[in-house]
Amino acid sequence: MYVQDELVWRSLSIAVFAVAAVTDIFDGYIARAYDVESKSGVFLDPLADKILTFAGFVCLPFIDPVQFPWWAIVLIVIRDVVVTVLRVYAEQKNIPIETRVSAKIKTLLQMIFLYIALLIGVFLQADIMFSSHVHALMETFIMGWLMLLVVAVTVYTGIEYLYVNRHLFSSARANDG
Repeated sequence: MYVQDELVWRSLSIAVFAVAAVTDIFDGYIARAYDVESKSGVFLDPLADKILTFAGFVCLPFIDPVQFPWWAIVLIVIRDVVVTVLRVYAEQKNIPIETRVSAKIKTLLQMIFLYIALLIGVFLQADIMFSSHVHALMETFIMGWLMLLVVAVTVYTGIEYLYVNRHLFSSARANDG
């Protein structure tokens, strides 16, 4: 819906994105507060986060392909796919992988960044209040630098997952030999 040139669709898609992000936060809080986490929920919640963020990140190059380049989106997607495959592999081995605090921070950072970036896309398209300020903001390349920060944090957390769970790979080689 967001990549269509209709302002109403972009606005509606941002509202859906925001509701999904906020309900995800409350869902996680309630699950932990009432100790109602399930094995499938522990796997599906991060997967749902990834799908939501993928959808948002894929829209960004349509706003400004220089500040939101495809290679950055690809790095984010690769990191999330690798971590998901690692989780599935560990699950098959009955080895739990806890979601890292850094990954939770990464997800929060991504969600906030995506909301702001997608909202900027609406203001760039519409001739409404704050549009001139948003155009000026985009000319400063601040969003491009923030995109690089998000990519750096995302890649770091992927490397951290691989490092912390490196025992999975050594046991795989021992079992293959």
